Amino acid sequence: MNIALLVCFLVSILAYGGHSQTVRPTVLWHGMGDTCCYPFSMGHIKNLIEQNFPGIYVYSIEVGNSLDEDEWNSFFMNVNDQVDYVCRRLANDTNLEDGFNAIGFSQGGQFLRAYVERCNSPKVYNLISVGGQHQGVFGMPNCIGVNHTLCEMMRKLLNMGAYEKFVQNHVTQAEYWQDPLNFDEYLEKNIFLPDINNNLDQKNATYKQNFESLNHFVMVKFLNDTMVQPRESEWFGFYVPGQDKIIQPMENTTLYIEDWIGLRTLNENNQVTFIETIGEHLQFTDAWFVQNIIPFLNNTI
Repeated sequence: MNIALLVCFLVSILAYGGHSQTVRPTVLWHGMGDTCCYPFSMGHIKNLIEQNFPGIYVYSIEVGNSLDEDEWNSFFMNVNDQVDYVCRRLANDTNLEDGFNAIGFSQGGQFLRAYVERCNSPKVYNLISVGGQHQGVFGMPNCIGVNHTLCEMMRKLLNMGAYEKFVQNHVTQAEYWQDPLNFDEYLEKNIFLPDINNNLDQKNATYKQNFESLNHFVMVKFLNDTMVQPRESEWFGFYVPGQDKIIQPMENTTLYIEDWIGLRTLNENNQVTFIETIGEHLQFTDAWFVQNIIPFLNNTI
């Protein structure tokens, strides 16, 4: 019996290296018009995750030095500068040095994907996009930001011309605006989305390699979404170039067929999960979040 107990002890040492396992940290990136820490949005999500995993480290990204700056920057800070800022912040956070799971809400979904492709140090394990617009948008009929004045400012600047140089450099939403009626102009003048989608002639092999390093990629689509046009962008679908009526699913896009970012590789290896839910943009219950999202955070380092 003593020998049996000793064997069990040795097996446990080999299996766990003599150390207790720690729940993998989670990083959150909010959407347009939100902040890292509003108690009714990201603050609530952070608390919900902590309730399900006591002791977990959850970092909610704040771009700037205050909630006001964070909200403003979600509308009017160059996305490339935002991603660079977040890459530096995450790299300097010792709590994340062994990697983390990441959840991006709305535009935070494609911004975290840009982090994975461009930086990924520390590495993302599971990437979860909740309503992210991975093929961009062509229309923004509703703006759900808390500050309606900022929403109107953003709309007016987009109406000036999404691909005007000033607008591209200073309006966040313009940088994932994809005009299927002017596709060549989109490729030439959009400073963010064509790059992270490897849509340019010169493909970035690092982007593909980093994206393929994910353990799992999750995309959530809201079936009654009236904010994102087209809502299929939340699952990497978009309009067939040259018109804005017919939508092609992810599997029919050139990005997927030619595997520009490694999405096809992940999908064919059963590392992509598609979730659809009835409701408006980012409208879900705590019970839905616990049932559908929490399982992808249930892993250890």
